[in-house]
Amino acid sequence: MAIIKILHTLFGIFGNVTGLFLFLAPMITFKRVIMNKSTEQFSGIPYVMTLLNCLLSTWYGLPFVSPNNILVSIINGTGAGLEAFYVLTFLIFAPKREKAKISGILFVVLSIFSTVALVSMLALHANKRKIFCGFAAAIFSIIMYGSPLSIMRLVIKTKSVEYMPFFLSLFVFLCGTSWFVYGLLGKDPFIAVPNGVGGLLGTAQLILYAIYRDNKGKGKKGEEDKTSEMELGKPQENKDQLPNTLNGDAKA
Repeated sequence: MAIIKILHTLFGIFGNVTGLFLFLAPMITFKRVIMNKSTEQFSGIPYVMTLLNCLLSTWYGLPFVSPNNILVSIINGTGAGLEAFYVLTFLIFAPKREKAKISGILFVVLSIFSTVALVSMLALHANKRKIFCGFAAAIFSIIMYGSPLSIMRLVIKTKSVEYMPFFLSLFVFLCGTSWFVYGLLGKDPFIAVPNGVGGLLGTAQLILYAIYRDNKGKGKKGEEDKTSEMELGKPQENKDQLPNTLNGDAKA
């Protein structure tokens, strides 16, 4: 029993480390946004949705909601801070129409989190509170892990890993797998299931990378837009029109 508790803690710590690298991945994208003072063709939706996931997961990991999951709150609280920075930066440099759209989505996201938090505190207790918050957190964790699906589709279509860097795929796999094991050891399906999905998607990305790794950079203007590799959401649809600045900032 003691060994299980130790392993549970160790996998939680490892999940925190890999999760931090995963949340830091978009820094390259936002360095580009700040230097160019433009969000170009990047989508802000993944960052807003990831913010919601982090807020809900942070809430779920708190002791009065879900005992023995404080490590979940630590990494997701950190992630919420980073995602808030990304969203704020996006809003500063986005064109008016995109700014209005992301502001509207952000309002919905904060409303959802506020509703979940208030209902769980005022109307639910003990196990019912845990189940309610767990379902909410699990649903949006799956949505977050599913965000690279469009990039995977692009890899298959172009037969090139130009837009799917190895280290980002690796950390999706490591993060999902470590939290999956953490959830199994803690007998917590709300952590195990969504992160099991994340681990599987990370595995699929690594398999695609192994298949198409020799084609990296052979797509159209592959060397121009390596910075967009770090984008966790929808890839650029018209990459031929992107500026070729910041070429050296693209490596994961």
